[in-house]
Amino acid sequence: MNENEKIASPPSIRAPAGNKASFLAAVAAGADAIYCGLKLFSARMEAKNFSLQELQPLVELAHSNGIRVHVTLNSLLKPDDLNVAGNLIKELESKVRPDGLIVQDLATIPLVQQAGFSGEIHLSTLANVSFAKALTLVRQKLRVDRVVLPREFTIDEIKTVARACPPDLKLEVFIHGALCYGVSGRCYWSSYLGGKSGLRGRCVQPCRRLYHQNGRTHRFFSCRDLSIDVLVKVLLAVPKVKTWKIEGRKKGPHYVYYTVQAYRMLRDQGSDPQLKKNALQMLARALGRNDTHYYFLPQRRQNPISADGQTGSGFLIGKIKGVQQKPFVVPGEALLPGDVLRTGYEDEPGHRVEKIGRHVPKGGKFYFKSSPHKKLAKGTPVYLIDRREKALDEILSRLDKQLSPPSDANPGKSDFKAKLPVRVRKKEKPVELQVFRKPVQTRTGSPCGVWLSAEGLQRVSRKQCRQIWWWLPPVIWPEDEQGYGLLLERAVEMGARNFVLNALWQTAFFNDGKGLNLWAGPFCNLANTLALNSAKSLGLRGVVVSPELGRQDYVTLARQRPLALGLIISGNWPLCVARAKSQQLHLNEPFSSPRGEQAWITQYGNEFWVFPNWKLDLRDQKHELMQAGYTLFVQLIEPVPKAVKLKKRPGMWNWDLNLQ
Repeated sequence: MNENEKIASPPSIRAPAGNKASFLAAVAAGADAIYCGLKLFSARMEAKNFSLQELQPLVELAHSNGIRVHVTLNSLLKPDDLNVAGNLIKELESKVRPDGLIVQDLATIPLVQQAGFSGEIHLSTLANVSFAKALTLVRQKLRVDRVVLPREFTIDEIKTVARACPPDLKLEVFIHGALCYGVSGRCYWSSYLGGKSGLRGRCVQPCRRLYHQNGRTHRFFSCRDLSIDVLVKVLLAVPKVKTWKIEGRKKGPHYVYYTVQAYRMLRDQGSDPQLKKNALQMLARALGRNDTHYYFLPQRRQNPISADGQTGSGFLIGKIKGVQQKPFVVPGEALLPGDVLRTGYEDEPGHRVEKIGRHVPKGGKFYFKSSPHKKLAKGTPVYLIDRREKALDEILSRLDKQLSPPSDANPGKSDFKAKLPVRVRKKEKPVELQVFRKPVQTRTGSPCGVWLSAEGLQRVSRKQCRQIWWWLPPVIWPEDEQGYGLLLERAVEMGARNFVLNALWQTAFFNDGKGLNLWAGPFCNLANTLALNSAKSLGLRGVVVSPELGRQDYVTLARQRPLALGLIISGNWPLCVARAKSQQLHLNEPFSSPRGEQAWITQYGNEFWVFPNWKLDLRDQKHELMQAGYTLFVQLIEPVPKAVKLKKRPGMWNWDLNLQ
């Protein structure tokens, strides 16, 4: 079937559910599938999520309505998480029987096999499968059933990877919902500034905050919501895209119900002008943020960041009036009992969330309780962020009555013990590796690393090329795939033997990899022994492990290692890597947070890298790490702009923290 042929069945619409009411709203709206998380190992740990006992009757209800349910276990797993995660998968299979799991960490795949899980495996967008060659690899080597593509893709890039997609692999794309500033799986900002990892579902959203640069204060990194809206008709011409995904597991039932309804209209009756108009009105009032098509149309890319605009979620209904002792809002539309209002932003004085207990007519007054700790300034915007219309409540109530009484589906005493790979016994000679953006002169025989580029290859001799450890970028987009393939062919022809890959799927560029020294880089986010073993099965000889870990994690991982280990011992590690930049933010100039933490943003190729003005530094811990078994110690050397002054501060990051 080609793109111009009529497809036999339309793509399914997958709805988010972070609580029971939202799950029931997805059922009521006619979603084809629902995805939701558990109390553990979910990439949205701030959603309420579900216990096994709560989830079991909901899955039964969904199945009785022909709706599939997929559970997210898409968290980065630390060494001590494996037995708990495996037991959870085992309990899911025996007591809930969802249709599949959505995973990020490659340890989950062997855990699924060991626990006897019978459903599908979907690879999360956090796994960053971002170029065409990767698809055959993940299907053949990992037996993944579906890949969720990056939100940053254009329709042309979606079509490119779809053409290369194996016949037994399905693709899924996001069509609506919140956008992260950083590329999925390539953001460490939250972890850097507080030990709460976005890769573990606990992001504190530092990108939503105010920042200062050159006397200007803006939300330089806060993105609008993605909304493909009427452009989904273009996706109908890509039959390999089997599912349209709506983001929003922290959203309420109003959002879920109306976004699902709207996209069902656009999918099934998008040629009807009136229904198309109705669908757009539903999306406009679904209580999300201002929206953007982002990069979906390559010829008309939209910057997702509007530093001067509203990027908080919700529908603006008015602004605070009155004196501080009696602040009120005159709503631009009627407020209903159960509505939830938000004033201002979380990082601003007076921010609060308040539930409405009575009907307030349009043009009436709603008074806020006076608080000495959260004073509401005149002019503070007020947003409607959740709504419970009577009609929707009645629908949800009827569905709630259809639920079976919850059985004792909570996990019993854990008897699952993960089968770990054999620990490698061979002792390697310790190596220190400085990694530069461009080739530099080093001591004779001393290895160094260089980020791969055409310019870099042109500047080195064959002898130098053989000694250098060539680093691949943390993300390769479909438009860059051919170029990197040619660069790697050239490098190997020149004698290059050492490569550090920053996505495991980059092994697809090396055929069998014989005669090459291939390592997984730190952006692969490998943090446990089963994930390391997956890297080994793909032909990797060593792993530079996730730099988010703490002391005990590093030590435990080394005790269980199935192949050689390295880590970032010092240097400039980024807060995140992104594909967009605010037009108001200047490159290579310092900007600062309200707490005075400074950083800068620079561009390499098609990506924007955000760096803090202090370095990661575990050099005082090197002896302990060597004793544990680490043999490759990487120093990342980043050109620091003249305007930026590095701050002397401990760079131990999460060494003394138990990463959350």
